[in-house]
Amino acid sequence: MAEEKIEEVVHFEPEKIEPFQDGFNIRTVVAALFIGFIMLPGAIYLGLITGGGIAGAAQWVTVILLVEIAKRSFIELKKQEVYIIYILAASLVSAGLVLGTAGLTLQGGAFSDLIWKQYLIQSPYAQSFKLHKYMPLWAVPPASSEAILKRTFLNRAWAVPILLLIIHNVLFRINKFTLGYTVFRLTSDREKLPFPMAPVASEGAIALAEVSGKKETWRWRVFSISAMIGVIFGAFYVVIPTVTGLLMTKPFQLLPIPWVDFTAKMGDIFPSSMLGFMTELGVVLTGFVLPFWVVTGSFIGAVLAKTIGNPILYHAGIIKNWQPGMTAIPANVATNLDFWINAVIAGGIVVAIVGIARMVMTFSKARKEKIRNPESKGEKLPEGRGDYPVYVAIGLWALSTVIYIVICKILVPKFPVLLFVFFGFILTPFLTYTSARMFGITGVAGGISFPMVREGTFILSGYKGVDIWFAPVPYFNHGGTAQEFKQLELTRTKFTSWYKAEFTALVIMLFCSFLFWAIIWRMAPIPSSTYPYVQKMWPMDAMFQALWATSTVEGGRSWMIEAIKFKYIFNSSLIGFILYFALLFFKAPVSLFYGIIGGMSMLPHMALPMFAGALLGRFYFAKKVGPNWRRYTPIILAGYSCGMGLVGMVSIAVALIAKTVFQIIF
Repeated sequence: MAEEKIEEVVHFEPEKIEPFQDGFNIRTVVAALFIGFIMLPGAIYLGLITGGGIAGAAQWVTVILLVEIAKRSFIELKKQEVYIIYILAASLVSAGLVLGTAGLTLQGGAFSDLIWKQYLIQSPYAQSFKLHKYMPLWAVPPASSEAILKRTFLNRAWAVPILLLIIHNVLFRINKFTLGYTVFRLTSDREKLPFPMAPVASEGAIALAEVSGKKETWRWRVFSISAMIGVIFGAFYVVIPTVTGLLMTKPFQLLPIPWVDFTAKMGDIFPSSMLGFMTELGVVLTGFVLPFWVVTGSFIGAVLAKTIGNPILYHAGIIKNWQPGMTAIPANVATNLDFWINAVIAGGIVVAIVGIARMVMTFSKARKEKIRNPESKGEKLPEGRGDYPVYVAIGLWALSTVIYIVICKILVPKFPVLLFVFFGFILTPFLTYTSARMFGITGVAGGISFPMVREGTFILSGYKGVDIWFAPVPYFNHGGTAQEFKQLELTRTKFTSWYKAEFTALVIMLFCSFLFWAIIWRMAPIPSSTYPYVQKMWPMDAMFQALWATSTVEGGRSWMIEAIKFKYIFNSSLIGFILYFALLFFKAPVSLFYGIIGGMSMLPHMALPMFAGALLGRFYFAKKVGPNWRRYTPIILAGYSCGMGLVGMVSIAVALIAKTVFQIIF
């Protein structure tokens, strides 16, 4: 296999080699408490109102506030402390994956899972499909129980679901750290992949650490200017809709959120064609940061697939579920079911096979080098980084996976145990490695997911019952963890700092997630008109989950069997391999290929502004600013995220206070 030409990216290594330091201490614990009690309710609220998250906002807002406090207390925060605070915020307010769904995520930590299930069992779709009769008690109390009717977690009916939730969150972190560390060692230490998005967080953390010590450098100047841009844009994009939403029946938006959508109008001329663009400036700035050929490939993949390819497939009779007048979301669902699920699976297969081949070549090369040079000690790890033997990581990962399998066997005793083994010991490491490699080359993991493999396995297993859909099956993608280890390395932070911080955050997150979800649920039913985003989107999610879950009961419809067409997967895989080797032959950047694969699962709405940002950065700012432009870009994105976060958090605080006051008065 020819050598891949990976697009050249700037490696943000420290100006001088510094020793690795611990970033976890009492200051980071205080920061975690601040995030849990102040930021988390804002994350929940914003997710219910707009569907957006504030993970990035919480990260930068928390760091800036603590930096300012430190400055006035004559305390200098180390960049290691700053970065640990940064990832603590992400851990505490990040979206939680809801068990039993095909990728539904909710803001606000672990208890978002139970909030979703309380709605699902009461939803009209659950009632119409009789799903509410089959849902296991260890997943959610019955719809007629006092726990549901009174909207409270303080009921013994929630005891087992909450216990399972806690066990899952502990096991998941062990699973993530160990397998994530293993693939980091493969992709970063052995394959030397660049991880182009890793510097966004690391350079932002370094900039803020510098200002805490009153050493304001170019990093801080770029960061602060970008933050002001974020504040100004956020005032129009976030503040106006939030304030007007409190005073009017419908919020006023200067810019449509989240995008301008031409899909319905395009469909009148080109059936099933999708077109639009996101209005959030951060998408354009992301185009500054990602490698140019990755973004170009994503643009090509998205437009060829969703804008140009869809009408061709429609006229060929392949796309059948699309209907005139469909907007982006329903059109995307329809066309995915008809064809693009198969193409994305094929893309994932190609990336995986190429990645495994590259891994074999890497190890083979290392072995030949060892034979040629017996004196060589092989891989030399940075001293003090916090490394430990890979076999220990694999052992702990295997143990956590076995525990998952045992739990699933207890909950769903009649489901084939070999399929649990297949998910835990084959699919999870396979997906994690291929995803980590995508992060390492392109900065994003697009195009390597295997949509509905979990659902298809349940259906094709022949199992009859609903409980399997709600079990904590060990099917995960920890590829992003490799990038987080890379960010720790760039900031010279000991890996052990992250482990200590993460499990401290887990305790705080579980308590605060329970507390604030309980309060917000008591304020109003979820969903309801009080929470417009989930009121609009959750019924569609409930419909799909009801269809999937009831496909394994007598009379249920097997959507997977209808959607998956192996001839489409085979033909798409063949095209993918031809494209890959053609790019190798012409010595084109291989990141163009990975971008195209990722673009197939991306809406043009995101690809268009990102590509505009890439063109603007490469052909205007790079020439105007000079060679330092690539060092500026991650700090620009980090600063902008911070500015948007500051504005967003103020808006959320005002909205929460106003809602609470209105509840009391009226």
